[in-house]
Amino acid sequence: MRPRNRIAVVGFGLIGRRHVEVIRRSPDLSLAAIVEPDERSHGVASGVGAPIFTSLDEMIEVVRPDGIVLATPTPLHLQQGLICVEAGIPLLIEKPVTVTSSEARKLTNAAKLANVSLLVGHHRRHNGMVQAAKAAIEDGQIGEIRAVQATCWFYKPDYYFEAAPWRTKKGAGPISVNLVHDVDLLRHFCGDVVSVQAIAVPSRRGFENEDLATAVLSFENGAVATLSVSDSIVAPWSWELTARENPAYPATAESCYLIGGSKAGMSLPDLRIWRHGNAPDWWTPISAQNLTCQTEDPLAVQMAHFAEVISAKQAPLVSGEEGLKSLEVVEAVDLSARTGRDVVINAGTTDLGPSKLQEFKNII
Repeated sequence: MRPRNRIAVVGFGLIGRRHVEVIRRSPDLSLAAIVEPDERSHGVASGVGAPIFTSLDEMIEVVRPDGIVLATPTPLHLQQGLICVEAGIPLLIEKPVTVTSSEARKLTNAAKLANVSLLVGHHRRHNGMVQAAKAAIEDGQIGEIRAVQATCWFYKPDYYFEAAPWRTKKGAGPISVNLVHDVDLLRHFCGDVVSVQAIAVPSRRGFENEDLATAVLSFENGAVATLSVSDSIVAPWSWELTARENPAYPATAESCYLIGGSKAGMSLPDLRIWRHGNAPDWWTPISAQNLTCQTEDPLAVQMAHFAEVISAKQAPLVSGEEGLKSLEVVEAVDLSARTGRDVVINAGTTDLGPSKLQEFKNII
């Protein structure tokens, strides 16, 4: 029997517990340890049959796992990620990779210099539906992508914010918390973003952050995407309520992405492709075809991929650099919404029109 990869999970919150269950169900993985500083969670964690630590450093010293999953709050990612890199242990780090792109750059550079594999947990890319859509795009089934419309509307109830008041503060609105997931998928389908225009609306509940934002993303390949996000709209059009990834969300039969190509249009997550008969012509009948896909849990697929990354059999599907680029776009959306100006993204720097981002920060 081949040895199983020993994975430690840091953070025993909602997503950490899902990772633990995925590892425990896998025949090729074993749960090496759990790290959770809040001892109130240790009673629940003790039922999974793995040693529990309150310190990441102590766990590494005692257990020395083959890989580490960081499922902790984003502000802890940089420090904890650097600890894993210094120890030479491959890591799967939940999204967003860090709070800021400058932090992400520091972490990815450190991992590269230490030759430590870094996989960012944008698990949607591991969804069979996303993989089928990506394959159809690469096969030319919809032609050249011209435009994308993405909707991320849902209603977070008051008790969601009452349970964690930090969610009402500046920087914790749907731009920072939710948009990074959709931005990463649009980049996966369309490539790099070169400029952003955005507008945000202050929270109607009186919070410090926004509760509605719309962004226009221009891609290097000429495609344009419009992306709308809100945590105060009652609607079925969001990834959570359409993709059936997480049973915690009620499922609907709607779609939240429309991808317009020169040969056909595609909607997701229903994987429906619309075409005219012999050639594109709005005077002729148009019909739809549904693609098929794998329906495995994307978190399980991602964890299996992490095992292959640990064994050096595969490169990370979502590398640290990919996580960094998606985070740069989200920062550009926030900056454009705050200033009312276009933001240009250039290989590692973000320009605010003719002036540099840093110059702008120095005067606000």
